[in-house]
Amino acid sequence: MGRSIALRTAVFTLVVPGTVAGVVPALLVRGAPSLPPAEGWPFARLVLGLPLVLAGLLLYAWCVWAFGRLGRGTPAPIDPPRVLVSRGPYAWSRNPMYVGVLAVILGQAALFASPRLLAYAAAVFLGFHLFTVLYEEPAHRRRFGAAFDEYCRRVPRWIPRGG
Repeated sequence: MGRSIALRTAVFTLVVPGTVAGVVPALLVRGAPSLPPAEGWPFARLVLGLPLVLAGLLLYAWCVWAFGRLGRGTPAPIDPPRVLVSRGPYAWSRNPMYVGVLAVILGQAALFASPRLLAYAAAVFLGFHLFTVLYEEPAHRRRFGAAFDEYCRRVPRWIPRGG
């Protein structure tokens, strides 16, 4: 990945996913009630929440690498990949970057036992879905044509197929 792409990606990551998965969740849990404690609950929160946060961060990083290295672009809609990326995590889901961001939010919801963050994750997913269906997929069809249509036939939008 070139230095210019890396810099543009870092700025985008700090501003957009950093806000969606970092700043907003921090504001939502500040002073908010959490679920009542139960025996063993702190350990369960760590066992569920921490792996989700870490997996989400790693998945996002892998997607960013794929966009920069394979697609020669960034995650920013105004600076998208120039080549259709269908390898790496994009071989299993058309939107793994969004899945990674959602995993970070869901992991925080578990860590903080926060119903607010769970509701926020649902709202973020709805926003991602609408953005994907109404903007990204039509833009990809215009940019990549039949190759994107074939990719859509092979790879599910959100949840990877088994086997």
